[in-house]
Amino acid sequence: MGDLLDEVMAMERGIWAALAAGDARSLRAALAEDFEGVYPDGFAGREVLIGALATGPTVADYDLSQGRVRPIGADHALLAYHAGFLRSGQTTWKAMRVSSLWQRDGAGWINLFSQDTPEGPPVP
Repeated sequence: MGDLLDEVMAMERGIWAALAAGDARSLRAALAEDFEGVYPDGFAGREVLIGALATGPTVADYDLSQGRVRPIGADHALLAYHAGFLRSGQTTWKAMRVSSLWQRDGAGWINLFSQDTPEGPPVP
């Protein structure tokens, strides 16, 4: 599963890199047309995320760790990981757990779904 984790995690890092660079074109290419995101403040589709880049990068820095992957059939993978990140224009790092569903798309992958959960106290 190491190869699958590396492959899908590289795609996820590409999304974060697009957010940090304000690169709407790369973000559009990585997200499925019907992408659905579930966030603490509600739901957002692909165009909402891309639109947020209209004023520039939304993330100043980030660190992704603790990646885990679970194959879901032959062409899908569920990625879960820890994300530490600094929003553009802020000075306090935040942390969350992310679950992200990916589908094989030719030689690469496309992101279908993501759920961000703010990090709280550890689960016993």
